Amino acid sequence: MIRHQEPYIFLGLWLWLAIFNVLGGKDYTWPTYFHAIAAVAVTQLPGLLFAYFRVRLKTTLSSRKYNGYWGLCFLICLPAITFGTALSVADNNDAMFLAVGGMSSFVLEIILNVNSFYQQKVQHKKWVQKLGLESSVLITLVLIALTLSAMAISSMDNPTYHTKERQLIGFEFNFLKIITHCWTFLSIFAQFLVMYLCGYLFFYINSRFLVSKVLKQKGLVIYILSLLATIVFFYPMAAQVILWLPINKIFGGEIFSSNPFIAENAFAALAIMLLSLPIVLSLQWAKQNTTIVSLEKEKSRTELNLLKQQLNPHFFFNTLNNLYALSITKSEKTSESILQLSELMRYTIYKGQEETVTLSQELKYIDDYIQLQQIRLQKPLNFSFTKEISNDEQVLPPLLLIVFIENAFKHGIEPAEREAFLKLHIKCDAQSLNFSCQNSFEDENIGKPAGIGLENLRKRLMLLYPNRHALTIESQNHIFKAELTINLA
Repeated sequence: MIRHQEPYIFLGLWLWLAIFNVLGGKDYTWPTYFHAIAAVAVTQLPGLLFAYFRVRLKTTLSSRKYNGYWGLCFLICLPAITFGTALSVADNNDAMFLAVGGMSSFVLEIILNVNSFYQQKVQHKKWVQKLGLESSVLITLVLIALTLSAMAISSMDNPTYHTKERQLIGFEFNFLKIITHCWTFLSIFAQFLVMYLCGYLFFYINSRFLVSKVLKQKGLVIYILSLLATIVFFYPMAAQVILWLPINKIFGGEIFSSNPFIAENAFAALAIMLLSLPIVLSLQWAKQNTTIVSLEKEKSRTELNLLKQQLNPHFFFNTLNNLYALSITKSEKTSESILQLSELMRYTIYKGQEETVTLSQELKYIDDYIQLQQIRLQKPLNFSFTKEISNDEQVLPPLLLIVFIENAFKHGIEPAEREAFLKLHIKCDAQSLNFSCQNSFEDENIGKPAGIGLENLRKRLMLLYPNRHALTIESQNHIFKAELTINLA
């Protein structure tokens, strides 16, 4: 559902247009409804199909090609189909309805693109994050007060709105009048702002104190009682302030009764607080949910760091044991092994602390590790490593695949008395990574613990690729096989 949210929204627009088409006629039946759906399908299919394939197009095409396909769909195909169909219809009402349907689809696409731009480019700006609900409402009220003040000045001396008995506010904007009556404009703006701030007071108290503290900590009953107490405490004073404003008697008669204590004033305050309650609750939930997600990410990051700290010493001790074995035998390969060990440890210490490395870097590390292990082995090793890689610059977490090979050497190859084998295979493309490791083991090693390597790997995969990986481990007929598949899309 979430993955196909945009096609779902376009489908909703399609059905709303069909319902409006039904309501515009006289036959309110299901066949008429399905006929209306088929009628507006031609204007809705381009947007619906593009929304369905949008994610695939963005991931597989360059920005230039994607924009080209978008323009072809919404700037060429949609207008051509819409107006071509509208012109072919004999009834003017049906033609107008088809044109409105095509325009609605285009407007919806623009809204979705603006929302996407906001979420990607604007939402994470510091000034946006600091702009809370109260600030947004306050800015909106200031803009409304400015707009009404400009319309009020523009309506002055216009017989349509301004008579001896009353003055109404018309939908007019005359910037010359606003400039010439600047002080009157500022006076009206200040009075409108005071009027809206009286209502904003109830919203602010409800948002900042009653919902966030009383409702959350004391429950619904105490919240309702506190709400009523707040209204009865403030509404007579707020009503009296508004009654003192000159605009109360200028624009369209008295907005409030001359009595500040009448029940209508209390109902107005109650309406403000109740209408704002769902919005406040939604934002409180969103804020709490964001906090929970942040804590979960921090917890995951901490667990990953702990797992890496466990993994590095594990490899360190294994390689030191290898070097110790070579020094005892005074092998000529000791110096070469020390050099290779230093390269491996450099990768482990520096690259191992990064979030991601390229696949080529990880594979080189694996090749160096296997070469170091083969130097110190006393018995021959039947080894093969097949690779099917479309892009070796694909990124993945460091030290992820080496765990299988460490486990194979430690529990299968090193203790073996006969010739052992190790077969590795990796296949990687833009969509997925598949890695398999097969190694021989002997009977006496059955049931021995595999150490912390594989257990740490399981935990890292759960944190790094939740619901996006599959790890299978099996052992039979003296063969231990581990296979890992990761969804990289």
